[in-house]
Amino acid sequence: MKRQHLYLAKITVICILTGISFSCQNKNEFTIQGEVSDAGGKTMYFEHIGTSRVTVVDSVRLKGNGTFKFRKSRPDAPDFYRLRLNGQLINIPIDSTETVTIHADTLQFAKNYTVEGSSDCQHIKELTLLQLATSEAYHKHQKAFNAKQLSADEYMEKQKEVIEGYKSVARKLMLSNPRSATAYFALFQQIDNLLIFDPYDKDDNKYFGAVATSWDQYYANSDRARQLYTMTLNARKALSGDRPIRYQEADSKTFFEISLPTINGQKLALFESCKDKKVTLVDFTAYSTKESPAHNMELARLYEKYKTQGFEIYQVSLDADEHFWKNAAINLPWLCVRDPQSVNSPVARTYNVKELPSGFIFNKDGEIVKRVESYANLDKDISLYLKQ
Repeated sequence: MKRQHLYLAKITVICILTGISFSCQNKNEFTIQGEVSDAGGKTMYFEHIGTSRVTVVDSVRLKGNGTFKFRKSRPDAPDFYRLRLNGQLINIPIDSTETVTIHADTLQFAKNYTVEGSSDCQHIKELTLLQLATSEAYHKHQKAFNAKQLSADEYMEKQKEVIEGYKSVARKLMLSNPRSATAYFALFQQIDNLLIFDPYDKDDNKYFGAVATSWDQYYANSDRARQLYTMTLNARKALSGDRPIRYQEADSKTFFEISLPTINGQKLALFESCKDKKVTLVDFTAYSTKESPAHNMELARLYEKYKTQGFEIYQVSLDADEHFWKNAAINLPWLCVRDPQSVNSPVARTYNVKELPSGFIFNKDGEIVKRVESYANLDKDISLYLKQ
């Protein structure tokens, strides 16, 4: 069954952007300098991006000619800094480069600038502009869908194309030098606080793995290398089903909880339906998509086959049209709820839903034991967990 792409992935990390090799360490300082046109009297900040926070290192009140210069002690491992002016940012990785020179203007500070002395800065500028264009297109399609100018199928197809446009460029840059600042930067770009590359996606995880392995090899003692390696490994374990997630032991019990209205308007909590030691499929779908009838017919077959053995389906609709959803759901035999926020669903984001349909299997103990990679194998998966 064709699965339609929908969301980016969410992850609670700071977008950490870093530099590359330290082959040249004959100086103890690096310099970031340049000029910003039409910036007289404005304050520009020089900031350090750490693994958990951004801190102001220095600042300067620009004079009429807009020139500036910042010097700082060279870090022991690749690091990342940025310039901030009027809320606009220029990201600057620091590696073996001794001096980075920036020329910019005030109005288009984050877009209209040139950089000398760092090839990574050039690549990161390219990715930054691409991310901005991707975000603009993404929100444009989102607005059109909310205005009912696009169907669910059209919306998801357009968003898939937008995201793939960014990924196709980023993949090439990452593979050309996985230990570079560019590779790290590419992995952590976001739209609406959602990662474009998802470590919990089987294909995207390969790129996290390539960069993590390279960083672990060259910068093993770096906090960023350890963080990336741990994150990639944990995601890989989750993808393989090696580490079931018990919701009672999550940082917050409500992290995996879903409580949404049924067709009668009463909220139905997911874990209320799981408490009777049932194997539960949480199925994210949209009835308005062209794949929905065939998808629900297959679910009906499985539900009829396994419902007496302790199998339940908790189906989350992301349909924008409430009336359409109610008419479609009223005759379905399993638990049906709908998120009125549709494609903007925070629940779908919590579960890292990227495409429709998307499914998760909970075992009898209320643990997420599998993310459904292929609905063609769902019959086998259900049978397996019912026997455990």
